[in-house]
Amino acid sequence: MNPDTPATASIRARPQRTYSMLIDGTWCAAADARTFASIDPYTGQPWALVPEAGTADVERAVSAARQALEAGPWAGSLPAYRARLLRRLAQLIADNAQELANVQVLENGKLMREVLAQTHGLAAHCHYFAGAAELMHGHTVPISIPDMFTYTVREPVGVVAAITPWNSPLSLLFWKLCPALAAGNTVVVKPSEITPVSTLVLAELFEQAGFPPGVINVVTGGGTVGATLAAHPQVDKIAFTGSTAVGKQVAQTAAARLARISLELGGKSPNIVFDDADIDRAVNGVLAGIFSASGQTCLAGSRALVQADIYDEFARRLVARAQRVKLGDPLLEDTEMGTVACRMQYDKVLRLIEAARQEGAQLLCGGGPPDDPALAAGLFVLPTIFGKVQSDMQIAREEVFGPVLCLIPFTSEDQAVAIANDTRFGLAAGVWSRDVARVHRTVRRLRAGTVWVNTYRRTHYSMPFGGMKESGLGRENGLEAIYEYTETKAVWIDSGPGIADPFNPRAG
Repeated sequence: MNPDTPATASIRARPQRTYSMLIDGTWCAAADARTFASIDPYTGQPWALVPEAGTADVERAVSAARQALEAGPWAGSLPAYRARLLRRLAQLIADNAQELANVQVLENGKLMREVLAQTHGLAAHCHYFAGAAELMHGHTVPISIPDMFTYTVREPVGVVAAITPWNSPLSLLFWKLCPALAAGNTVVVKPSEITPVSTLVLAELFEQAGFPPGVINVVTGGGTVGATLAAHPQVDKIAFTGSTAVGKQVAQTAAARLARISLELGGKSPNIVFDDADIDRAVNGVLAGIFSASGQTCLAGSRALVQADIYDEFARRLVARAQRVKLGDPLLEDTEMGTVACRMQYDKVLRLIEAARQEGAQLLCGGGPPDDPALAAGLFVLPTIFGKVQSDMQIAREEVFGPVLCLIPFTSEDQAVAIANDTRFGLAAGVWSRDVARVHRTVRRLRAGTVWVNTYRRTHYSMPFGGMKESGLGRENGLEAIYEYTETKAVWIDSGPGIADPFNPRAG
């Protein structure tokens, strides 16, 4: 392994620390004192110990959230109060962005430059939803009944379980946390067992910002903890980001008691490159869409559909650039791609690459770990591209969640749309073309929650994000998100003389 620079060495040289959970404003170990290790995917070494919560811990966290919802300063709080706390949190995040970024890189091997930018963005997220707290407008409804005044109000759903993934642990938490808090809910967070520490470090800032005890609680552990939390009868809404398979289990659990759910799940997103596209720009967009974050994003453009007339030239340029991607320490500025986040995911990616070979997919580059002995300790997979992939191949249908791209040729606009929509997923899509009419036609025909045109992998707190089909339910970000965390109440006020005949509402 290459020697660390002084800066990266100091980050990795910190002594191993045992972290605590936050329940009802108190930092605590698991009730049975169990812990588990957080592993740095670049070194393969443990660097932190985290509580392994049990049923008793989940029970305490949910009870604390329920108590804070119904009593104390948060219960019935005014929007301005909630907005003030969110703005305080924003400033604390800005002040502590580097440490929050350091921890995320140690947990999941994502590039420092990307994680730091995302972390600074959390502050803007807080400010946006601080403003949105006072925008939950109800409506007066002019119904055609004499002397009747009717209106609607929006109220918090209640106790929210926020179950978050390991690829962008804080960003995807804030997609849930900010609208939930702005709407007046209380929250129990269960981060992925791969990346729990960043959420615990962030939780220290909740206290400093002045959120009352019980408003935000964090329990850590594996899938059993998440399942226990999702099944708790006092949890009113489950907001989950993760795999489609687990999302279906969450939906079944919620359905048993008709709890509210938001699900942001998997994808197999197409990037459609038409023959009139700016090829260099499209090559860069396709590369960023699949190899950023080592392909570990739900919106990864893992299928590149390229029109036949430009397919060979596009593939040549794409492969040439992919082969120059610099793998290395994710803490270093010049690294272009880091590791896969954990051993389980690493093994899955390699297994699907081998399956693609067995099915006859044409390997154009990559296909496994790098030969560089300096990278041997890390969970690295080379940028991998398969050419002329058939739509019925497993590699074209299953979410890899790694740096693996399928190139699929097409001949016509209709065929491109048919291939793009021939998937159980519907999270995102990209279109590359200079033809404005074609762009508008294609955008409307694609079954995807987000469509980018001549760009890819853009998100913003003011733009809704979510999927169709098996990519999820509901929307995160934008004003649509805050409505996901409210219930609408209808109010009827009779301002007339009353009903003279109770069996004839039209009378008197």
